[in-house]
Amino acid sequence: MRVISGEYKGRRLKAVPGKNTRPTSDKIKEAVFHMIGPYFSGGSCLDLYAGSGSLCIEALSRGMTRGHCNDKNGKAVQTIKDNIEALKIEDVTVTKMDAFRCMKHLKDNHETFDLILVDPPYQSSNYIKIIKQLLAHQLVNDQAIIYCEHDGNEELPNDIEHLQVIKRTNYSKAIGITIYQYKA
Repeated sequence: MRVISGEYKGRRLKAVPGKNTRPTSDKIKEAVFHMIGPYFSGGSCLDLYAGSGSLCIEALSRGMTRGHCNDKNGKAVQTIKDNIEALKIEDVTVTKMDAFRCMKHLKDNHETFDLILVDPPYQSSNYIKIIKQLLAHQLVNDQAIIYCEHDGNEELPNDIEHLQVIKRTNYSKAIGITIYQYKA
């Protein structure tokens, strides 16, 4: 695993030890950021199921100015911290909690985001519930992008409240990507 482009281009990232975390491949990461960026002029990024933090780190490398990585797995949280420290990235917050508790915590701290990365364990997640909670807690800035990585056999709805699909693609039967944009 590595950073594909931007300030930290080519730098290697640690993967979370064990088989509980499924990292996004470099090929998919590159394609996704060409769809949603490919570069940013500032903004804030939330990686709700961060794993190694590679998606948030990629967004920061490409111009996001602030990041928040969350994972409930202790090994994942340590890996995120190790990757951030190795790259000397300063404006990243890391939390270890369930995604719904994290969203409540962010709401209580009046946080909002321009890019939200939702890449939970595929089969055990309710994407609509997650997205509706992001909206209910007002964590989504106007024109924000919400990236959802899911099982390739699952199809997410075209619209969820103020969100509209701007891109949908399958990379295989195993991996589907749905990208929403918030229209206030």
